[in-house]
Amino acid sequence: MSSDAPRLTELSLPLYEVVKRQITEAIMIGTLEPGSVLPSEVALSQTYGVAVGTIRRALMDLTNDGLLSRRRKTGTIVTGRKPQHSLRLFFQYFRLHGLDGSLSKSVTTVTSLDFETASASDADKLQIAKDASIVRFHRYRSVDDRPIMHETLTLPVERVPDFPKRKEDIPPLFYLHLLDKYGIRISAIREQIGADLATDIDARWLDLKLPAAVLTIDEVAYDQMAVPVLISAHRATTQNHRYVNEIR
Repeated sequence: MSSDAPRLTELSLPLYEVVKRQITEAIMIGTLEPGSVLPSEVALSQTYGVAVGTIRRALMDLTNDGLLSRRRKTGTIVTGRKPQHSLRLFFQYFRLHGLDGSLSKSVTTVTSLDFETASASDADKLQIAKDASIVRFHRYRSVDDRPIMHETLTLPVERVPDFPKRKEDIPPLFYLHLLDKYGIRISAIREQIGADLATDIDARWLDLKLPAAVLTIDEVAYDQMAVPVLISAHRATTQNHRYVNEIR
């Protein structure tokens, strides 16, 4: 385990749960390989800046989940069993389904990319300082060459150093990019869903004839340490598709 692991005392989740997520993440991405022996509880408590009892609770839960095994002479071992995708740890992001219930695979196109300073609203949602540097980009999703959703995504620049400078270089599988490039796994999303009258901008991106209604989805996404890392504003037409959110 790295001595550079972040201190956890200011996070809103129970500390043992945050420790569990961090260790589970290390197992998932291979930092902790099967057969690895974890440091002692005292060493882990110093690494994470939490009490030994907090570490013990996290390790006990991970042992009960089958990810770790306690051995009297050896210590705590990584079993090699993969974590189960569950509500406690991971969130399977939204899917778009046709009216017949079939899963629709959307294609994303980025239309703009800007580096700005955070507004008061951005700062509040991302828990960063007002006027901190952020990156904001807009894209739309299409299915069978028909636009169905457009969205604006915003992140703190400090979390994504060397972010692409051209919109064409932003990968379509953005959540996977966050994990592969920056080690950020989106582990939870808090969303608010509503409806609104379509604006001229909606009509442009979604090819709508006004007046029309759109589905709105406003989200804050959290990383594996329960820190907000991404805010998104989605606006979609439901004429031919439905938004389905699955938790496993």
